[in-house]
Amino acid sequence: MRGSRNIKRHELIPDKKYHNVLISQLINYVMLDGKKSTAEKIVYQALEKVSSDLKKDPVEIFDQAVKNASPILEVKGRRVGGANYQIPFEVSRSRRQTLAMKWMINAAREKQGKPMNVFLANEISDSYHNQGQAIKKKDDMHRMAEANKAFAHFARFS
Repeated sequence: MRGSRNIKRHELIPDKKYHNVLISQLINYVMLDGKKSTAEKIVYQALEKVSSDLKKDPVEIFDQAVKNASPILEVKGRRVGGANYQIPFEVSRSRRQTLAMKWMINAAREKQGKPMNVFLANEISDSYHNQGQAIKKKDDMHRMAEANKAFAHFARFS
């Protein structure tokens, strides 16, 4: 066996405002250079903006946005008999959430001209409505897995 499985070593502490572990994880992903208070401001302002726009609970909006942007399948490269194949695999629940949040954050970071909280709020709102760059990334990943499903039988060799 090449490597051991990744074991979750600690539990995340829920965030201060909404007492939600998923939002705490989002804050940690937004954080740069250890500036957690700045990341908290960005995330909380983005959630406030989204909830005021959609007139719903921000935690429900964020949970639904993450669910909508979460991929079910991903492809991994495997070398079989001298050839590299892109083999589709099912994504674990924690990795689904991680990918969805990172895609939303990266989409917000790519944009220029307004504060990060505005772009993050727009991306969360777009994901809630099944639109935006994070949803496009998920669809691309699913399309790639669908195109390579003929190689799925190689998955059992890993």
